[in-house]
Amino acid sequence: MTAGTDLRPPRVPAQQPRTTKKRRPWIGVLGLVVVAFLAYSLPPYLALDPAQSRVPAPAGFGAHYWFLVGHVVFGSIAMICAVVQIWPWIRRRFPVLHRYAGRAYVFGGVLPSGAMALTIGAASPFGPATRASDVMLAVIWIGCTWSGYRAARDRRFGDHRRWMIRSFALTMSIILNRLISPIAIVILEPQLPTTFGGSETALMQSVAAIAAWVSWTVALVGAQLWLERKPKKAVAA
Repeated sequence: MTAGTDLRPPRVPAQQPRTTKKRRPWIGVLGLVVVAFLAYSLPPYLALDPAQSRVPAPAGFGAHYWFLVGHVVFGSIAMICAVVQIWPWIRRRFPVLHRYAGRAYVFGGVLPSGAMALTIGAASPFGPATRASDVMLAVIWIGCTWSGYRAARDRRFGDHRRWMIRSFALTMSIILNRLISPIAIVILEPQLPTTFGGSETALMQSVAAIAAWVSWTVALVGAQLWLERKPKKAVAA
């Protein structure tokens, strides 16, 4: 052995434990979108002035505006609580807040808002196709949410998560609805004198029906595809 030669294996520096915390910028974007949506949608109904309603009252339904106010206010609670519910940092650090926000989402948001949606949806002034969509959406929204709540009560947390992801998608589908409506108007308005025979009522009923059906079905299908996605395979170093 040559003098001064060290044949001992080199020391490997101790590895620092990997952090599992990941940045999720999408939650901030979602929060901003929800705040912007509510800032636009809420004022006409918080004013408690039927003249400011963006939805015309159907004939013979004098209480329509007040049901609409309840639907919008409780729906806004559902949207805010939904953002809190899916915020990973809150779920990890504040599990009690997560549970209370979940109860508020169910009982102070979706259930009362969905019940009022059934009432005003069945009397929608935007035609029978929109009425059918509104009623079906309300039933499925309530059903998914209640199934998620019951699964949590039974401690079936995997089922709870799946049902609540579907419920979350339906809650947020109203934003997609508001994005689809102007696109449908731009596409269909040139056909007003031909396809719709000059009837603006027929045009607006078609726009409303397209936005109503496409928004929540796309949101629900998207949630289901996300639930059924295959986990990414680990890449070998």
